[in-house]
Amino acid sequence: MGNCYGTEAVDPEEKKEEKPNPANHETNANGDRQRRNGEERKRNGGMVPCGKRTDFGYDKDFGTRYTIGKLLGHGQFGYTFVATDKSNGDKVAVKRIDKNKMVLPVAVEDVKREVKILKQLKGHENVVHFYNAFEDDSYVYIVMELCEGGELLDRILSKKDSRYSEKDAAVVVRQMLKVAAECHLHGLVHRDMKPENFLFKSTKDDSPLKATDFGLSDFIKPGKKFHDIVGSAYYVAPEVLKRRSGPESDVWSIGVITYILLCGRRPFWDKTEDGIFKEVLKNTPDFKRKPWPTVSECAKDFVQKLLVKDPRARLTAAQALSHAWVREGGSAPDIPLDISVLSNMRQFVKYSRFKQFALRALASTLNEEELADLRDQFNAIDVDKNGKISLEEMKEALSKDLPWKTKGPRVAEIIEAIDSNTDGLVDFDEFVAATMHVHQLVEHDTEKWITLSQAAFHKFDVDRDGYITPEELRMHSGLKGSIDPLLEEADIDKDGKISLDEFRRLLKTASMSSRKIRTPTFLSKQ
Repeated sequence: MGNCYGTEAVDPEEKKEEKPNPANHETNANGDRQRRNGEERKRNGGMVPCGKRTDFGYDKDFGTRYTIGKLLGHGQFGYTFVATDKSNGDKVAVKRIDKNKMVLPVAVEDVKREVKILKQLKGHENVVHFYNAFEDDSYVYIVMELCEGGELLDRILSKKDSRYSEKDAAVVVRQMLKVAAECHLHGLVHRDMKPENFLFKSTKDDSPLKATDFGLSDFIKPGKKFHDIVGSAYYVAPEVLKRRSGPESDVWSIGVITYILLCGRRPFWDKTEDGIFKEVLKNTPDFKRKPWPTVSECAKDFVQKLLVKDPRARLTAAQALSHAWVREGGSAPDIPLDISVLSNMRQFVKYSRFKQFALRALASTLNEEELADLRDQFNAIDVDKNGKISLEEMKEALSKDLPWKTKGPRVAEIIEAIDSNTDGLVDFDEFVAATMHVHQLVEHDTEKWITLSQAAFHKFDVDRDGYITPEELRMHSGLKGSIDPLLEEADIDKDGKISLDEFRRLLKTASMSSRKIRTPTFLSKQ
C-alpha cells in the first residue's frame, strides 16, 4: 500500500511514469516479480488484460458507499487515496488497482492474495484494519484503516541523531515482531519488512504501529523455501540472496530496523546495490562505533541474535518477543505460539531413540534463564497451568486452522514420543528436549555449547574414558533392545563406540534409521 499520510492531490492518470529512485535501493523490492510481469506484458501482445476479464467476486458498490479524496501515494499497479464513507463520514484509505495492469493470471492472483492476507490478519492490533474489497469494470478497491501518524522512517529521521532511546525502540520493535509472529503462525511471510511499510495510527507519541503493505507477502508451506529474490536491499536477508528463504528472513529485516533505531545507521551499507548485497553476505555489523559503547548489553545481544546469517540459528519472531530487552513492559500472554516449536515437536517423532535421549540429556544442562522463550511457549500450551501439557491441551495447540494443523491421532503420537516417563503428560523438561534449538546454542555461544554438550555426553559416558560404549548404552532403561542400530547411527568412524565429536554431530542432525516406524503422513507431506 502507498504511504497513508497526506500529500497534495494530483491527477494520477495524467502523471508521467516516474523513474525508480536509486537512492531507495529497492530494485529488488519487486525484483523477480517485476521482470515476470514485464515478460507477461510482452507475451500478452494485444490481448485484453486478464484483470479486465476477471470477476474477483468482490462487492460492486464502491461508488455508492465511498467518495475518493486526496492522493496518498502510488505503487507499480495502483494508487492509494483518502476516501470518505458516505454513511457516517469516516475517513478510510483506499488502494485502487488498475485492472488494465493485470495482464496475465499471475497479476490477478497477486491481488487476490493480498486481499486474502488482509482478511486473515484482520483484527490484529498492529496490522492496518481491512474493511472490504470492491471492484468495477476498471479497478479493484481495497478499503483499509487510514493511518495519519506517518511512516516509522519519518519518526526515526525526526529523532535526535536519527535514533531512538532504548525504551522507545523496544516498544516499536515489539510491535513489529508481533506482526511477524502472527504472519508466520498463519504460514505467511511478509518478505518486505522495512520502516516505510509501518505507519503510526495517529501523531500521538503512544500511537500504535501498523503494518500496511503486504504486496510482496506470500504463503509458504511448512519446510518449503522461496526461490525468488524480493525485498529491499538494506533489509534483505542473506538467505533471500541465496534464493532459499522462509519466515526467518522477516526476523533479519527487523534486526536491521532495530540496529537503525538504536544507532541511526544501517548495519550494511555501500554505494551500490551489489555492494550492499556483498556486505550482507560477507560482513558483520559494527557494534564498536558510537553510540554502541553506551547501548546496553541486553540490547546488543538482542540485535546480534536477529542478525545471525544462518537462519536456523536466528531467533524466531516468537523467541525474540521473549527476549529480556524487548519483553520489558510486555507479558507472556502476548506471545503467540512459535512455529519453530510446533515444527520441532513434530520433528522429534522422527528421531531415533538415542537422539531423543541425547537431546533430553542436553536439555537437562540448560538453566531457566536460557529457557525463557520455551517457558513462555510451554505456558501458552498449558492452559490449566498445572505444569503439565495434556493430550487435550496439545490437540488444542496443534489443531487450529493453520498450516501446522495436526489431527488427533498424530497429536497422540507426538505426546507419546515426547513423554519419556510414560505418564501420558508432557512436563517442562520433556517439552524442552523436544523443542530446543540446538543450532542457536551452537551459533550464539560456542563455549557454552562445548561445555553443555560435554556435560550431556558424560550422562552416557559413565567411566569418563571419552567414549560411549555399547555397554554404557545398555545401562539406560529407555534404550533397551538392540543397541547396534543406535550405535551405527552415531558411530561415524565405525570403531564400535561413540566419541564426543560424534555425539555432538548426532545432536545437530536427525535420523530415522534406528527407529522402525513409518513417517507420519503429516510429516511426509512437508
